[in-house]
Amino acid sequence: MLQRLRCASSSSDKAVMPFHGLAVVLLLLCFASPTSSCTEHEATTLSDFLGGLVPGSNGGLNVSWVNGTDCCNWEGIVCSSDGIVTDVLLASKGLRGVISPSLANLTGLLHLNLSHNSLEGSLPVELFFSRSIVVLDVSFNRLGGHLQEIQSSSHGFPIKVLNISSNSFTGPFPSKTWKATKSLVALSASHNSFEGPISSSICINGPSFAMLDLSHNKFSGNISPGFGSCSMLRVLKVGHNNLTGPLPDGLFNATSLEHLSLANNGLQGVLDGSSIVKLSRLTVLDLGLTGLSGKMPDSVSQLRRLEELYLDNNNMSGELPSTLGNCSNLRYITIRNNSFIGDLSTVNFTMLDLRIADFSMNLFTGPIPESIYSCSNLVALRLAYNNFHGHFSPRIGNLRSLSFFSITNNSFKNITNALQMLKSCKNLTSLLIGTNFKGETIPQDETIDVFENLQVLTIDDCSLVGKIPLWISKLAKLKMIDLSVNQLSGPIPSWIDELGFLFYLDISSNNLTGNIEIALTKLPMLLLEENVAKLDPKFLELPVFWTPSRQYRMVSAFPRILCLENNNFTGIIPPEIGQLKLLDGLNLSSNSLTGEIPQEICNLTNLQILDLSNNQLTGEIPSALSDLHFLSRFDVSNNKLEGEVPSGGQFDSFSNSSYSGNPKLCRPMIDNDCNSRPSSASGKRRNNLRRALVIGITAGGLIALILLACFLIARLAYDDHTENVVPLRRRR
Repeated sequence: MLQRLRCASSSSDKAVMPFHGLAVVLLLLCFASPTSSCTEHEATTLSDFLGGLVPGSNGGLNVSWVNGTDCCNWEGIVCSSDGIVTDVLLASKGLRGVISPSLANLTGLLHLNLSHNSLEGSLPVELFFSRSIVVLDVSFNRLGGHLQEIQSSSHGFPIKVLNISSNSFTGPFPSKTWKATKSLVALSASHNSFEGPISSSICINGPSFAMLDLSHNKFSGNISPGFGSCSMLRVLKVGHNNLTGPLPDGLFNATSLEHLSLANNGLQGVLDGSSIVKLSRLTVLDLGLTGLSGKMPDSVSQLRRLEELYLDNNNMSGELPSTLGNCSNLRYITIRNNSFIGDLSTVNFTMLDLRIADFSMNLFTGPIPESIYSCSNLVALRLAYNNFHGHFSPRIGNLRSLSFFSITNNSFKNITNALQMLKSCKNLTSLLIGTNFKGETIPQDETIDVFENLQVLTIDDCSLVGKIPLWISKLAKLKMIDLSVNQLSGPIPSWIDELGFLFYLDISSNNLTGNIEIALTKLPMLLLEENVAKLDPKFLELPVFWTPSRQYRMVSAFPRILCLENNNFTGIIPPEIGQLKLLDGLNLSSNSLTGEIPQEICNLTNLQILDLSNNQLTGEIPSALSDLHFLSRFDVSNNKLEGEVPSGGQFDSFSNSSYSGNPKLCRPMIDNDCNSRPSSASGKRRNNLRRALVIGITAGGLIALILLACFLIARLAYDDHTENVVPLRRRR
């Protein structure tokens, strides 16, 4: 439920920084058309590479890579003016197979780009240390194994840019190898499974080494203070590993650093003000989820070039430096999930050109700082889970670029006034204002319908009274509504299906009445897969947390859910609900629904959650529900169901609690074993025979009694036989 969302940013979802070194070098890839043909040796070498690919998965290269033709005209091949192959550029061609080491025989090859394919096997060491290759990019493939350690060479190798990221390489990262690559400028090995310590020799041995990205691996140990000796190092990214220990003072001697990311490690200690101020060129400082404690040092405000600051998910405390506004280039700040205190009004945000600010899950107090309304470029502002209070300022309308706004779980008042003021924020797509405005009346003013771009609206857990307002029907782009945990009354409005993009509706825990509105079964986004293609695929400005461990960056990625539980709905479950074939979750529990479970629910083949518990449903559980192969949660407890529980498929994994409170349900694994209960037809026959026996005794003498007794014995024998075989026939 959205009332349990933790709307906060995560260091695992930071904007991906460009691969600086590679981008610069690739600007050199424009060459003049060849004036002469490539040699037969080079054509043969390229054909050998083609031969290592899986037939039919060579990206159509066999169409142009024809023996006997000039290989300088082959797709992806660039030659120099004298006919020497200098570039093999085959990114995103759908290639499968192995990389042939024969490519190293292209003695004039400068740039090799095989990225974004499905190549497997190892990276040929001949390419890794070619005598000519300057740029080698094999990122986003399926390469694996260990990188071979190479001993130092007297003449060294010319490689400047190496990108092996997003593969399946394992084992320790070579350390001696880098002594032979003194020309190396940029190295990216992120998103692999390398382990062991990280040696600073990677950059110490390269006087021009500027960029190192080893993030998202399994490296362990301490951060080497030797990185402080890498005088040209501008980008250091070692986040999302298993690094431990304190931040070494020596690291801050790398005064050329512009981007420092140590996020998601097991570090400890404080951020020392006298050390951080040395990195005066920093534009990105990412220390989120590193275990840091203590205050944010005042010297952070001296990092005048700082554009992005991530200190989220740490143990930091104290007040923010009032001089933080001196970081006039700051565009992105997240300090969520710490223990910062105080009034944010002490920071002068007018000095900032903020785009995204996340102060959620702290202990801030007071009103929303007035100065933040001067940040006219602000796109996302999250203040959720703090102790902010008071009323909205009319100046909030100055935030004309605001798209994402969350104040969940604070103590704001006057919801009507708040929504009227937010009307000026025409670009709002996500508005999360739940757990505020306690006990107020949900506004019915139809002039609030101007949120023409709104996609997500949560006003949950406010104890609001009133009916579901008509102005919501005018929010044409709305995809998600959460009005749960209020005291709303009345029926589900019949206009609900007019929201053509709606696929998530949570109106649980209210006082709603009436039947389940048939319009709910006509929501376009739950009917046809073709409609889903119309959903906006754009990323949210900040991630929304579904649970502490699950977050979403796109609205379209949320599950498709109808949550109507804990209300006062009556009547039957409409059979038309079987039309919602894209539904992931259906919760109708804790109402007063009657009738049988409709067979049409078995058509909901995408269902993962089905909760019909605590109603007054009768009849049997449809056996075809066992065909719902994605069903992970099923609950029909506390109803008036009877008969045999379906078996097979997911039903073999549900616990007995899913069926408790239905004394007439039977299942071999619950208290009521179907084989031990007489069928209703057999019971009726036994009662009729007993009645006949009594009549025989009173009417008629010994002969009639003997005849009836013989008849009874024969009939009972027949009944026992049929009772034993019928259940077996039913279980087939």
